[in-house]
Amino acid sequence: MKLLISFIVLAALLLGWILRPVDPAPWTTAETEILESLWLDSLPPLPIDSTNRVADNPFAVALGQQLFFDTRLSANGQVSCATCHQPDRHFTDGLAKGQAIGTSARNTRSIVGSAYSPWLYWDGRRDSLWSQALSPLEDPQEHGGSRMQYVRFIAGDAQYRGAYETVFGPIPDFSDRARFPDAAGPVENAEWNANWQAMSAGDRESVNRVFASIGKAIAAYERRLQHGHTRFDAYVEAVIADDEELQAETFSNDEIGGLRLFIGKANCLQCHNGPRLTNDEFHNTGVSTGAGDVPDKGRAVGVREVLADPFNCLGDFSDDPRKACDELTYVRTGPELVGAVRTPSLRNLENTQPYMHKGQLETLADTLEHYNEAPPALIGHNEATPLGLNRRELGQLEAFLRTLAAPVATSLTQPLPLAIANSSVGLKESRDQ
Repeated sequence: MKLLISFIVLAALLLGWILRPVDPAPWTTAETEILESLWLDSLPPLPIDSTNRVADNPFAVALGQQLFFDTRLSANGQVSCATCHQPDRHFTDGLAKGQAIGTSARNTRSIVGSAYSPWLYWDGRRDSLWSQALSPLEDPQEHGGSRMQYVRFIAGDAQYRGAYETVFGPIPDFSDRARFPDAAGPVENAEWNANWQAMSAGDRESVNRVFASIGKAIAAYERRLQHGHTRFDAYVEAVIADDEELQAETFSNDEIGGLRLFIGKANCLQCHNGPRLTNDEFHNTGVSTGAGDVPDKGRAVGVREVLADPFNCLGDFSDDPRKACDELTYVRTGPELVGAVRTPSLRNLENTQPYMHKGQLETLADTLEHYNEAPPALIGHNEATPLGLNRRELGQLEAFLRTLAAPVATSLTQPLPLAIANSSVGLKESRDQ
């Protein structure tokens, strides 16, 4: 018996020695450069939106913030942008598919950091924040209204009208209901669509211009919503400073192991690169179709929609006089885009589940398992290949991904009351932007 006990103790000591934490190897110069490229402090300044002249106008930001949370911008008075883009969920909603007046076709993407992306939506069917902001307003499953309804609302509300005119100038007179019906727009509703088609081209242009401006104000607010610094960013800063003690305090060995997998064996950098951990491109990764859904053609349809959108960069409502729209002019097309969707940022994954374009995967573990297996795509071709990671490696990779959580960062201070927009000081400052 003593011999057996001695053997068990010895085996336990040996196992403990084998499984003891081992100090991770120092990062090489090449690896450090990769980590620095993923560091949030490597993010360039917020890009100028030449299509939206009020993108950085503080009064437009104030107006857009009010509009973002106003449920009156809907057919039933109960839906706002924040219904699906909830601030306490990192501007998502926690659902597989967005729920508003009806059920959206896809999962609600976070809008945090979207001002850096040349494309919006999972399929990239819009090419600016402001053109994207317009689409849900008329979608029958989302806000469900018509552009004439929204334009009339802004013109008829004293506060909104004053704020609008401060930023964009005089609003047209829409009081003649023979020319401007209560509900009209190029929408699915047959009556509203017929009303729209019956309007003169000039009147439709006047409505469209105010409608576009509503989107530009909302975009001015949304572009202030940016990613905050995470524990990962603190770790990278420690690596750059060659501070081994701070590295050990910031990351566990499993998190370091997961990071090594992320930039190496797991091949995550193929799509999730740069400080926002996305290449803003479109990929088919073989995600299964949700229950009751037909296979999603993704970017193959989205690229046609963005080219046809009257509010795109090349359209009459863009504020860029040069129409310098390289992304749109040289947009990629081809059969490889069938089933491809836009790569999401990996920042703040912890608060944006479920995952994938239709919320097909509930957890991070489910998502990693999907990429580990890389099943054939139901439509198009799966670009991913099986990773071959073991259970421990998958756990390490998940541990690293959880270090990417942080509160939303914003350059907003206290919102400007809309009443300020009626002041002569506000008017002068706005015009000077």
